[in-house]
Amino acid sequence: MYKDLLLAYEGLINNENYEISLLANTSAFIYEHINNLNWVGFYNHIDNKLILGPFQGKVACNVIEPGRGVCGSSLVEKKTIVVDDVANHPNHIYCDFNSKSELVIPIIINDNVYGVLDLDSPVLSRFDNELVSFLEDVVSLLTKKLNMIKKK
Repeated sequence: MYKDLLLAYEGLINNENYEISLLANTSAFIYEHINNLNWVGFYNHIDNKLILGPFQGKVACNVIEPGRGVCGSSLVEKKTIVVDDVANHPNHIYCDFNSKSELVIPIIINDNVYGVLDLDSPVLSRFDNELVSFLEDVVSLLTKKLNMIKKK
């Protein structure tokens, strides 16, 4: 299933030339095709903060400082973070109290964090290894496309 979705995503972004559209359609694509999610979106790394970007779901935090929350931790550590139960994560920021698990994947271009992809689920332990791997592949394609757009 994820192989076909990855091909569909690649087709979606193939001719995209604008960052904002790329991020908006990526969040919509994931939200539409992956079940049991209540938030999917981006935080862009601007002025040494994470600033809310395109997303699907309820209203979210506008600014996240480095190291704060799962997104801020992913920014600082430059790694994917999976939280199976946000209630047991001391650094979680609650934007939607229905969220039970979270996944954050950094978007790294030329060793700099461009931003993060953040996903929340109302289901505990929603993000298994197969789904995380698929979403990291999506971020890899997204990163390549962002890099191409920035070079134009």
